[in-house]
Amino acid sequence: MTWRSLVTRVRDALRGQRARDKDLRNLVSTLPYEGLGRSKQPNRYFQSNAIKTTKYTLLTFIPMNLYEQFHRLANIYFVGLVILNFFPVVNAFQPEVALIPICVILALTALKDAWEDFRRYQSDRKLNNTPCLIYSRREKLFVERRWKDVKVGDFVRVVCNEIIPADLLLLHTSDPNGVCHLETSNLDGETNLKQRTAVHGVCVTDPAFDPESFNSIVVCEKPNNNLNHFKCYVEKPDKEKVGAGIESLLLRGCTVRNTDHAAGFVVYAGHYLWQLSLPGAAPYLVPDSNGNLDSPGLSSFYMFFTMIILLQILIPISLYVSIELVKMGQIFFITNDIDLYDEKTDSQVQCKALNITEDLGQVEYIFSDKTGTLTENKMLFRRCSVMGTEYPHKENAICLADFDELDSEEEIIFNQHQSPQQMSRALHCEDRNPGDTQRQDRRHWSRVAATAQSHVAFSSPLETSVIPDRKLLQQISRIESSSRKTDPYLDFFLALAICNTVVVSMATARRQRASASLHSSQSSSVLDTLTNLVKKSVSLRCIFTSCQSKPKKSSSLSEDSVIEEDNFYSSDKMESTEDISGYRKCSVHALSPSDVSAVTSADLSYEAESPDEAALVYAAKAYGFILLARTPNSVTVRLPSGEELVFEVLDTLTFDSNRKRMSVLVKHPITKEYVLYTKGADYAIMELLGTLYAEHLSGKQKKVATDTQYHVDCYAKDGLRTLCFAKKIVREETYESWLVERQRALAAIDNREELIMETAVRLETNLSLLGATGIEDRLQESVPDTIVALREAGIQVWVLTGDKTETAVNIGYACRLVEEEDLLINMSCKNKLTCTALLDCTLAEVKRYNEDPQNVDTTQNISVVIDGDTLAIALSPDLRDSFIELARRCRSVLCCRVTPLQKSTVVKLVRDKLKVMTLAVGDGANDVNMIQAADVGIGISGQEGMQAVMASDFAISRFKHLRKLLLVHGHWCYTRLANMIIYFFYKNVAYVNLLFWYQFFCGFSGTAMIDYWLMIFFNLFFTSVPPIMFGIMDRDVSAELLLGVPELYRTGQGKGEYNFLTFWISILDAFYQSLVCFFVPYLVYQGSDVDIFTFGTPLNTASLFIILFHLSIEIKAWTVVHWAVMLGSVLLYFVVTLAFSAICVTCNPPSNPYWILQSQMADPVFYLICVLTTVVALLPRCTFHVLKNSIAPSPLIHARHLDQKEASIRDQWIKEWRSMRGGGQVRRSRLSTPPSPTPETPVDIFSDTIGEMTGDDFTLNVISENCGRPVHT
Repeated sequence: MTWRSLVTRVRDALRGQRARDKDLRNLVSTLPYEGLGRSKQPNRYFQSNAIKTTKYTLLTFIPMNLYEQFHRLANIYFVGLVILNFFPVVNAFQPEVALIPICVILALTALKDAWEDFRRYQSDRKLNNTPCLIYSRREKLFVERRWKDVKVGDFVRVVCNEIIPADLLLLHTSDPNGVCHLETSNLDGETNLKQRTAVHGVCVTDPAFDPESFNSIVVCEKPNNNLNHFKCYVEKPDKEKVGAGIESLLLRGCTVRNTDHAAGFVVYAGHYLWQLSLPGAAPYLVPDSNGNLDSPGLSSFYMFFTMIILLQILIPISLYVSIELVKMGQIFFITNDIDLYDEKTDSQVQCKALNITEDLGQVEYIFSDKTGTLTENKMLFRRCSVMGTEYPHKENAICLADFDELDSEEEIIFNQHQSPQQMSRALHCEDRNPGDTQRQDRRHWSRVAATAQSHVAFSSPLETSVIPDRKLLQQISRIESSSRKTDPYLDFFLALAICNTVVVSMATARRQRASASLHSSQSSSVLDTLTNLVKKSVSLRCIFTSCQSKPKKSSSLSEDSVIEEDNFYSSDKMESTEDISGYRKCSVHALSPSDVSAVTSADLSYEAESPDEAALVYAAKAYGFILLARTPNSVTVRLPSGEELVFEVLDTLTFDSNRKRMSVLVKHPITKEYVLYTKGADYAIMELLGTLYAEHLSGKQKKVATDTQYHVDCYAKDGLRTLCFAKKIVREETYESWLVERQRALAAIDNREELIMETAVRLETNLSLLGATGIEDRLQESVPDTIVALREAGIQVWVLTGDKTETAVNIGYACRLVEEEDLLINMSCKNKLTCTALLDCTLAEVKRYNEDPQNVDTTQNISVVIDGDTLAIALSPDLRDSFIELARRCRSVLCCRVTPLQKSTVVKLVRDKLKVMTLAVGDGANDVNMIQAADVGIGISGQEGMQAVMASDFAISRFKHLRKLLLVHGHWCYTRLANMIIYFFYKNVAYVNLLFWYQFFCGFSGTAMIDYWLMIFFNLFFTSVPPIMFGIMDRDVSAELLLGVPELYRTGQGKGEYNFLTFWISILDAFYQSLVCFFVPYLVYQGSDVDIFTFGTPLNTASLFIILFHLSIEIKAWTVVHWAVMLGSVLLYFVVTLAFSAICVTCNPPSNPYWILQSQMADPVFYLICVLTTVVALLPRCTFHVLKNSIAPSPLIHARHLDQKEASIRDQWIKEWRSMRGGGQVRRSRLSTPPSPTPETPVDIFSDTIGEMTGDDFTLNVISENCGRPVHT
C-alpha cells in the first residue's frame, strides 16, 4: 500500500463521516453509474445494506471478550487477588491454585458470549442473502439480487407479502391511486394495516414504471430511530420541490400487504448502530518487591495483602454466578406459571429483564394507563347526540348485556359477514312467544358470532354489533324520503364514515396473521352458517323503502325492544329459515335482485389504527352509511337509499396530541362544496365553533352547542369516551390560498411538523357542530379485585390517562380505585398563583386532619383528581415538593388529560423525591416513556400494538396478572434472593473466620490449616448448589395465602424484614459459629502432636455440617430437590476429599493431606468433634428462632402457621379476615344503562359536595360519598 493510497483512504473516510453527519442528505439515482467502481458512485459515502450485528471475529474474540468481562468490578477484584498472589512476598498459597476459580468463570462466560455471537452471525448471513428485486439499467428490468447488494440510490421492487429490504421512498404501486398497504408488526408490533402513498409527478409511470426517467434529487434528513416522522422533499430538474413525509416511506422490515407490487427509491440502507464509548479499565495496584523485609512497616504492608488473598472468600466469586443462576431459575417459574397464561390470546408472561426479579417484591407505587390497561380497549358504540338531541340506543345496551351473560367478552375476531341491520329486526315465528323469540334469537346470534373468527383488527362482535336507535332511524328515514341532499343528520353520519383513517379491503384480500392458527372444520361451518344468516337479512335501504309502503302491524313487543307497535317495519314477505342449532329464523322478505349489491358490503374488511375509529365506522354502517372504499384521493360511501357517493379527498389533517382532533377536507359530489369534517375531544371542538348549523331549525334547537356539551358531560359521567363532530364549508378561494401554504409546509425540512400543524389550525376555525358520540371501553376481568388487593398490599395506585375528568372518576369508582368513603379532591386551575393557593389549602387541610387528636387511630382515605393543565403547573420546580407531599398522603391519584411526557415526568418525580420502588404499566406507544422511567416496566400486549411490550421489563396479557406477579412471585423472588444473599455472606464469614482465628496461633504468617484446593472446592462445589436451590425453590408462604392476605407483601417494602439488623444478626451468628467450630477442635487436640491438616480436616468437616444444617433451619418448604442437593453436597465432600487425600502425595509440601481423612474417619474423636461442634454452634440459632416465633411472631410467621392447617380451615380464616377488612369478592363492574339526559333532569356529577370553591380560574371539588359511581353488578 503506497502513501498516496493511504492518504486517499483517510481523506475519503473523513469526507464520508462529514457526509453522514450532515442533517440533510442529497441523494441521486445510481442508474447512470451502474457498473462503475465504488469510488465513482455518487452515494458512496453512505452505508451499504449489508448488516453486521456480531461483536467479534476469530482474531478479536479473545481480547475483546476479556476487555468486556474486565468491565465487571467483580472480575477485576478477583484478578487483582490472583496477581497479588504471584508475588512471593505476599502470596498465601500456590498461584496456580488461585487462578482456577477466575479462569473457570471467565471461560464459561466467554463460551456463552461466543455461542450468542455465532447465532448472530448465522442470522446476519441469512438476512443478507435474502433475495430481492433491483432495477438494472443494462437489462432494462428488475433483476434478482441479494439484500446485501442494495445501495442508497437504487430502485427496488417489492411484491405482496414480501419484507422490505431497505427504507424506500415510494414512487409507484400496482394500485391506480398509488396506495401501498403495510404491516409494521416487525417494528412496533402493530398488526393493523397502514397506508402509504406514492410521491406523484416525479417519475414516469404510464404505461409502466420507468426508473430511468427519475432524474430528480432526493433531499432527506439523516436516519434516526423515530418511526413516526420523516422529513424529505424531491427536487425536480426545474427546481420544483415536492414534499414527502412518513406517509411515503416504506420502512425496512415492514411487510407489504394487499398490494401486488410497489417500487421505491432507496434512501437509507443497512443497520445503523450507535457506537458507545466504553470506560477504561481500572488500573491495577501491584506492590513493588525487592526481597528486603527488614522493615516492620513494610512487613505489615505485605502481611495486609497476604491476609486479603487468604481471606478472599469473604466475597466469594461463586456469589456472582449464583445470583445470576437464581434469577434465571426464578424467571423460569414465572414464565411457566399457568395462572399467568391467557388462553384467549395464547400468550404467557414474558421476562425481558433478567436482573430485576427482586424488584417485583418491593414496589410501593404503581402508575397505570387506563385505556387498554384497566379496560378492554374494545370500543362499543353506546349513545350519540345529533344536533342537540340525545339518542340512548337502549336496545343496543340490551344486546351487549346478552353478550355478557354468554361470557363472550373475549376478543372474538371474525369476518365482517354479519349485517348490522339484521340485529335491528324482530325475528319471530308463530309457534313462540314474541318476546321469548326475540330474546332467544338475540342470544343465539351471540353464540354464533362468538364462535366465528377472523384476523381483522378491532372486529369482535362487541365492536361491530350496533342496533340502531329507533327514533334516530326514523329521523334518517324521513330525511331520505324528503330527498334532501344535505342535512345535519346526514352530515353527522358522513363524518362518522369519512373522518377516519380506516383501511377498507375485500375479505378475499385479507391477509393472514403470522401468528394465526388454523381453524377447525367446526369453526368454518359456523362461519358459513353466519354468512348464510347474513344473506337472508334485510338492508336498511329496504327498510327505508318499506316505510313508505303500506304497513302491516307487527307483533307487540316489550317497550325496550327495537320493534315498536308503530308500523315502523314491514313484514309483507316472511321467509322462514332454520340454522344449525334448530332455531327458526324469519327474515323480513326474500332477497330481491336489488339486495345483491347490499350483500357485497358484508364482504368488506375494515382495519383501523384505533378501536375508536372502528366503532364509529360500524355505527355509521348500522344506519346504512357504509364505507365502501378509501383511496388517498377519494372516499366512497353508500347512503341508506343505496346511492353511492364518491367524495374527493383534498387533504387529511391527521390527529396530533396538541390539537386533539383530526379533519378530512373533501369535495361533496352533489353540492360540489369544499367540506371539512372534524372530530376530536369536546374541549378541542367547542372552542372552534362559529355560527351554529341551524338555519332551518326552530329557536329552541339553536342551543345545539349547549345541549351537546351537556350530553357529553353526561356520557363522561357514565364512563363513556366522548368525541364531538363538526363541519365547515370552505370557500374555493380560501381553499386555494390555504393549499399553497399547505404544500409549502409539506415540502419544508426545518420545523416541518410545526408548519403542518399551523396550516391545520388555520383551517379548523368557525366550525358548525353536528353532534357527539359516547363509546364504552369496558373494564377488564378482575380489575377491581386486583386494585383492591394491591392497595391492601400497601401499594399506591395512580392512574394517568388522557380521558376527561368525569370519565376517569367514573372508571375510578368502577375499578375500586376510589371507594365510596373516600375523600375525593378534584383539582383544576389555570394559572400558577391559584395552583399554589390550591395546593397549600389542600395540603394544610390534610395535615390538620392528621394532627387532630381525635383522628389518631383513624386513617383518612384521600384520592386526588388533577387535570393536565393543573398538573403541568404543579410539576414546576417550586411547586413539585408540595404536590408530592400531598400525593404522598393520598391513597390514589387520578391524572386526567395528561400527555405522554407528563406521564414520565410524574413517575420520575415520585421515584426520585420519595426514594421508592415504582412500577409503570401500559399497553400503547404513549405509555413507553412512562414504562421506561419506572424502576419496573410492565407492558400489556393489548390492541394498541406491541410498543409498550417491546420497551418493558415484563410483559403480561391482562391487568389481573399483575396481582399474582407482584403479590406471589414478587414476594417469593425478593424473599428468596434476600435470604440467599444473607446466607452466602453468613457462610463465607463463618468459613473465612476459621482461617482468621488460626492466624493468632501461627504468628499471622498467612498459613492455612486447610488445603488450598479444598478451600476453593468448598465454595465452588461443596456449598454452592444448596443455596442456589434455596434461592430458586424455597417458599416461605403458599401462593393461596399470599393472594388471600395481600398485607404479607408489605414485608418487602421499605425496610421490611430484610434490613441491616437482619444482616448483622446473621454476621454475628457467623462469628459465633466460627469460634465454636475452631475452638472445639482446638481444645480437643490441645497438647497433642497432630499435624496441621489433621487439625484442619475435622474443623473443615464440622464447618460443612454447620453451614448445611444452618441452611436446613432457614428452608421453609422442603422438596425432593432440597433433600437431593443437601445429601449430594455431603456425599460429594467426602468423595472428593477421600480421593484427594488418597492421590495427593506431594501436593503441598512440606505438609501434605495424604490419607488424612481416611485416618480421621477411623478415629471416634473425629465424629465426636463433628457432632459436638455442630450442636453447640447451631444451638443459639435454634433458640433465636423459637423465641422469635413464640414471643414476637411476624406476619409471615402467622402465615406459615396458618399454612400448616387444612385447606378448608385456612380458606375459612381468609374469608373471615377479608370480610372484616371489607375486601370481599368484587364482581366485574359494568356501566349501567342510564336514562336519556335532558336539561330538565340535570346530571349531578358530584352529588354530595362537602365544599366547593369556584372562581374564574380554578375549581376545587371535595366529594365524600356516592359521587356518581357506576352500578356494580
